Amino acid sequence: MGKIIELDHVDVLYGQFLAVEDVSLTIEPQTVTAFIGPSGCGKSTLLRTINRMHEVIPGARVKGDIRLDGLNLYGDEVDPVAVRRDVGMVFQRPNPFPTMSIRDNVLAGYKLNNDRNSKSEQDDIVESSLKSAHLWKEVKNRLDKPGGGLSGGQQQRLCIARAIAVRPRVLLMDEPTSALDPISTQAIEDLVSQLKNDYTIVIVTHNMQQAARVSDRTAFFNIAGEGEPGKLIEFDDTSVIFSNPTQKNTEDYISGRFG
Repeated sequence: MGKIIELDHVDVLYGQFLAVEDVSLTIEPQTVTAFIGPSGCGKSTLLRTINRMHEVIPGARVKGDIRLDGLNLYGDEVDPVAVRRDVGMVFQRPNPFPTMSIRDNVLAGYKLNNDRNSKSEQDDIVESSLKSAHLWKEVKNRLDKPGGGLSGGQQQRLCIARAIAVRPRVLLMDEPTSALDPISTQAIEDLVSQLKNDYTIVIVTHNMQQAARVSDRTAFFNIAGEGEPGKLIEFDDTSVIFSNPTQKNTEDYISGRFG
């Protein structure tokens, strides 16, 4: 089942540049939390710190604590690869391996961690992951065909199937529908609502309606000006953020007066 995520006075830096400053928040298990705010306020940057993807960028570093079920993810003894196995990531643009079959796409991460499983065990993983991603019925008769041959929405669901094949506890989604048409977007949103039964989900979105539809809690980030760090302005139940925010900045952003 999903895990609790705790950020405690987190700063995110690129070299000397402070991108995100002093963020503290707790993300409850089996909920969907939306990160919203104008471009450049550090939403995606902060998201990538939760599975240590941020530090693959030269000079990037994190201060403060990020804990997953009490484990400090940046502790000296913690293996970043193990963190990324437990905290899956779905990116803005669907990125299946285009020449790899649908089946091999689903198994790509799984095989890195479990190379000795039988074909029948792998078949079970493929079927259960594709079913969880609402893609099984559409592709079950062409699993050997290239993943790049699917539509954009199907490719994104294939990427979700690939992420959940390794059985993570947390799913991070960085604007997962921004490249998709409305029908595919709805399919992903419906999927998110079901996946939270098993996962803790954090989604970055620029779509206010989407945040209102899919998330249980919403974190609003803002930036004081060019070159300034992104900051957490307000974090509350989504219904509160959208109907009765405490900060004027939040209200202005949600109502479209800026951003």
